[in-house]
Amino acid sequence: MTAYFVYDVFTDRAFGGNQLAVIPDATGLAEDQLQRIACEFNFSETTFVYPPTDPANTAKVRIFTPTMEVPFAGHPTVGTAIALKDEGATGNITLELGIGPIPCTYSGNKAAFTVTAPLERLSTPDPALIAAALDLTAEAIKTTTHAPVQASVGLPFVMVELQDRAALTQCQPATDHFREGAARYPSNLDFAIYAYVRDGDQIDARMFAPLDNIPEDPATGSAAAALAALLTDEAGRAQSLSILQGEDMGRPSYIMAQTTPADPIPVTISGAAVRTMQGTLTL
Repeated sequence: MTAYFVYDVFTDRAFGGNQLAVIPDATGLAEDQLQRIACEFNFSETTFVYPPTDPANTAKVRIFTPTMEVPFAGHPTVGTAIALKDEGATGNITLELGIGPIPCTYSGNKAAFTVTAPLERLSTPDPALIAAALDLTAEAIKTTTHAPVQASVGLPFVMVELQDRAALTQCQPATDHFREGAARYPSNLDFAIYAYVRDGDQIDARMFAPLDNIPEDPATGSAAAALAALLTDEAGRAQSLSILQGEDMGRPSYIMAQTTPADPIPVTISGAAVRTMQGTLTL
């Protein structure tokens, strides 16, 4: 039997944040079981932990959504780092992910990681399509900072700024338009949209990926990292963002994103996580 933990990530209390299943020792699992296990948990991600390829690192981590393996994601990185700390890891650690080794640090009940993957601008989707996908009017899309853009620092998201918090609240994913977007702008996520409003350094955000069995995500650290890199690139200066996500779902999540202007742009994502369940897989 194989142990598992469930964490709520980007929160300091149970039943907030984003759920994550962590398999702290996946060495006994067959390759063809991994995707099925992730689908069985049906969280936005599940992580499987293995011994590191390089003994200088702490662990190798594979990340699965309900439909696919992904090379990188934010809340699985933070949650897995805190799970390893809870299981006895001491000092700073390095996790081997699909985008390379990621250093992680601890401060109190929080973990932080820094990603230095280059910012990629993969496409500039039609704003009218984005508005339709979110069931909004075209006027709800704000383009003064940037037009809708599919951007990535390891995982691609369509970044769209909205005019106000009311527009963000009104978002309702229209699956047919997401399918059209995935066909017109293909990537290794199926047209995931990260919608946000900004007030100074405060960001309110929602993320929708219905084609990946994620109707809405309570916290998306990889999207937060991509947004921070994008805004740094647009402004040409460092960013220190406080991101609230999941509030409309009743699962508020708090993500800190900090950058410095460089090439590539380093983005540090930090947040807390709490263990809510544990058990064994009887496979």
